[in-house]
Amino acid sequence: MHERKSKRWLTQAVAAGAVAAGTLAFLPAPAQAQGAPPHDAGLQADFAAAAATYGVPTSVLMAVTHEESGWRWHKGYSESGGYGLADLTDVTTDMLVDGDAGAGGRADLAAMVDKPELHTLRKAAKLTGIPAARLRTDRRANLDGAAALLASYQKSLKAGASKDPADWTGAVAEYSGLKDEKAARGYVDNVFRTIRSGASLRQADGKTVRLAADPSARPAAGRPAGLKLRTTAAAPDAECPASLSCAFDPVPIAANGQVSDRPANGIAIDRIVLHTAEGSFASAKQSLSAPGAVSGAHYLMDTDGTTTQLMANKDLAFAVGNYHYNLHSVSIEQAGFTARGADWYTDAVYQRTAELVKYLAERYDVPLDRQHVLGHDNVPGSLDSNLAAQHWDKGTAWDWNRFMRLLGAPTDAGTRGVGKAGSVVTIAPEFGTSAEQTYTVCPADDPSGATPACAKVPQPSNSLFVHTAPAADAPLFLDPVVHPGDQAGTDAISDWSDRVQAGQQFVVAGREGDWTAIWYGGQKGWIHNPGGRNTIPAKGVKVIKTRGTTAAPVYGQAYPEASEYPAGLSPSTQKPLTAANYGIPVGQAYVADQPPTPADDYFKSGGEVVTGSRTYYQVQFNHRTIYVNSADVTATPAC
Repeated sequence: MHERKSKRWLTQAVAAGAVAAGTLAFLPAPAQAQGAPPHDAGLQADFAAAAATYGVPTSVLMAVTHEESGWRWHKGYSESGGYGLADLTDVTTDMLVDGDAGAGGRADLAAMVDKPELHTLRKAAKLTGIPAARLRTDRRANLDGAAALLASYQKSLKAGASKDPADWTGAVAEYSGLKDEKAARGYVDNVFRTIRSGASLRQADGKTVRLAADPSARPAAGRPAGLKLRTTAAAPDAECPASLSCAFDPVPIAANGQVSDRPANGIAIDRIVLHTAEGSFASAKQSLSAPGAVSGAHYLMDTDGTTTQLMANKDLAFAVGNYHYNLHSVSIEQAGFTARGADWYTDAVYQRTAELVKYLAERYDVPLDRQHVLGHDNVPGSLDSNLAAQHWDKGTAWDWNRFMRLLGAPTDAGTRGVGKAGSVVTIAPEFGTSAEQTYTVCPADDPSGATPACAKVPQPSNSLFVHTAPAADAPLFLDPVVHPGDQAGTDAISDWSDRVQAGQQFVVAGREGDWTAIWYGGQKGWIHNPGGRNTIPAKGVKVIKTRGTTAAPVYGQAYPEASEYPAGLSPSTQKPLTAANYGIPVGQAYVADQPPTPADDYFKSGGEVVTGSRTYYQVQFNHRTIYVNSADVTATPAC
């Protein structure tokens, strides 16, 4: 069956700070009814009218937009920075601030999005005379934009008017935005496969839009005259252990990352981040391979452990929503849905991911601990404005204790218990049916379509709830950044703000009966820990406290000071997070498990690396890690 491109669509709710799940999203099944944008004419008529207006074969227009969106209309922009059925792209600097680039505070944002393939919507506006706002929100206008682009590509290739789809092969390749010959040919083949087989979609009004099958349709052989494509070079060997079924299928790097030369250029790779793709392997690969993609990953793994490397590890993938963490990490996407992780996190995925992570850790000297082997849900926002919107995958269903054992760095080894106030504990809840947590799972949390209504779901969990007092009926911990105006946190499966996770380490703030207090997110929180069964006393780490009489500031990024940048390079902005409770107050303490590292920055334009004189600890602050200037704190061995 032909796989459609699946994209994550960023709605107004996400832009306003709603909790986001994994990097990618899975669109509903073809048989499901779909809503339409504000427009009265039927979709079938819109296709015909737009095609006729610009002299494009209707089948070509329908198949191209089918490849782009599956004919599903969503508010907002896709993870390719595109709008509407035609996925007309208009990648802005704001998308790189709020999205997986997490590049807020950088002075080179405009250069990152200065590529024609990232702005096809603007070209469509010039060709049609239709305002950009209408191209984003009006279905017929959006289709007019697509048809006008196809016609302009046909003209520039001097292909001439034709009703034969084969004569539009070059225009279809140009529409893809792909510059690699093999990748563009793959896009063309998908479009013509749809023309041959036909397609249909039932809409919300019960009407069905159809593309009639044309079994004879075939793309033109060879490269169309005038089409500028790179000849596909032989892919380098995948950077994978020999035991892994792994191939290198490189994607174009534009707004989804940056070409670099890590670690040879001095940028250490010291973190590995695991993600859940919110979709199948095929849909995730199509989204991550799109020329206008604003999200990236180094690896993508299927449920059987088969792995494709998409970017060289020397390059940055915009994957975690924080530029500085992207700068120092390798990201591994796994097929599946976070809310239903237990159904997707197979034995093969655990085993093969462990093999890959061990290989990467040995190659780049990555510490095998939970501050450096992370889920996307453990990465902080880079700025106050995107703290709440950070993704929540891997979520609660990834068995971190099991995974760390597979790495040979168990986080649940040792005698369970809890020490006195000021000591450090490692979170180590049992993962299994005998120790389930109950979460509220809603349709918005589960893009698989398997959750028709919100429901309480008990499941094995890697996490413990954090309460505001030592009682089961006490409110859950409140992070006012995530829940502004509320009185408590929630048991929503997507609510990362009120739970601790296996392998994380915290300083004990007190004990009362079956409950243990910890310093968490600038406040005191309580976890249920009868007899210390959910924790293990920890040594060999540093306890971090403010050095002065005021709270030590914390940071989402660790850039050099402005004065340390050489002439000709615009400094990135290094400023503390000022959101409520973000800091290390007097009397509180947090955990760092590695020495501080120098501030640094990278500029793709000339390959320059800037290293600062200040050093920063990475500490476990709440569910996520965060940076703190070593000059602002004291660091003493855990007692």
